[in-house]
Amino acid sequence: MSDKIQVSCEIEVTLKVMEGKWKLLILQYLMREGPKRYGEILRFLRTAYKRTLTDQLRELEADGVIQRKITPAVPVQVEYSMTPLGQTLCPILEAMCHWGAQNAGDKYELTHPQCASPGGAAAVTRLDWADS
Repeated sequence: MSDKIQVSCEIEVTLKVMEGKWKLLILQYLMREGPKRYGEILRFLRTAYKRTLTDQLRELEADGVIQRKITPAVPVQVEYSMTPLGQTLCPILEAMCHWGAQNAGDKYELTHPQCASPGGAAAVTRLDWADS
């Protein structure tokens, strides 16, 4: 019997890795801010339960998109960062950020905007991947 997970198409592979209430925000935070400790990620997410965050970090690690570095100390320090495989998700995260910024309209209030303002220098950099 095969240990492979059956999926209907390539998009489902991406969804399997990124599905979960906090995974996209965790990846986006690590992409923008670099390596972070567990407590920093928890504070960034504000309303995430510790157990849910732990589970989703473990799933992202098992999928190879983030890595966990343990530094022996008292207490033990754990730091999470994106792997080279995880960094290949950056164009998707950037596109989602851009789309959300462009389409938030009056329906949504951004409490912690993470994208550069539309039309700014970072917006140009963000879309460079689409030209290649």
